[in-house]
Amino acid sequence: MYKYLLFDLDGTLTDPGLGITNSVMYALRKFDINVDDRTSLYRFIGPPLKDSFGKFFGFSDEQCMLAIKYYREYFTERGIFENEVYDGIPELLSRLKGKGKTLAVATSKPEPFAVRILRHFGLSDSFDLVAGATLDETRTKKTDVIKYALESLGVSDKAEAVMIGDREHDIIGANENGLDSLGVLFGYGSREELEAAGAAYIAEKPMDIENYV
Repeated sequence: MYKYLLFDLDGTLTDPGLGITNSVMYALRKFDINVDDRTSLYRFIGPPLKDSFGKFFGFSDEQCMLAIKYYREYFTERGIFENEVYDGIPELLSRLKGKGKTLAVATSKPEPFAVRILRHFGLSDSFDLVAGATLDETRTKKTDVIKYALESLGVSDKAEAVMIGDREHDIIGANENGLDSLGVLFGYGSREELEAAGAAYIAEKPMDIENYV
């Protein structure tokens, strides 16, 4: 039984595919790069943006920072709400809170954006903490976000906490912090990706999460 449940945001609580890919496409067009296949940009969902622009398009550090600036131009005004809550998530969160669980969000998305999204979709009251990345890029890695969340919650026994997410970064971040992890298959990661990263559990749909925690 876990007391502290840390949830990823993108691909776990909400489906941000349209907003994130629109924002990436907007940024890439500033570099005269046009991407026709939106699904090829789904790999941007989860990892820090700087890592993705560098890895997938070979951008230098300077180009990455400029691309992030362009990305946020679109995302802040439009992309942030081109998003939807996964079916079953509000009910899951309500049931877990009713059982006395402490719920937190641990996301590589900048914290102010995460707070806005949760408020917009009426999910804020379910969470005791929203831990995210910093806008100045000093905290972006999921490992660092999870560490920050654990410290903020005052977790002394890590056996009482579990990280729940849809990508390998969530699982690896949990492992590096000494936490168990639960991978979800309704987001953007595959079973193979999650198992290879070392997920302790796999949930196919939101309500399956309750069975493990």
